[in-house]
Amino acid sequence: MNARLIQALKQKGVRQEDVAHLLGCTDRTIRNKLSGRTEFTVREALMIRDDIFPDFSIRELFAETQEER
Repeated sequence: MNARLIQALKQKGVRQEDVAHLLGCTDRTIRNKLSGRTEFTVREALMIRDDIFPDFSIRELFAETQEER
């Protein structure tokens, strides 16, 4: 699970559908990526950081939390 990214999206009011549109994929694909079923590519991570969270580092958005290890 990408708990940090999910929390940041909620705090900013960004919907999963918005992220899917940004990345050019389906809502189901985003749900799978946020749940940890599949991984974000480096390109996708950079797109999310650059377009939605320019003041965050990749590590802040995508690092695993203690519970995820």
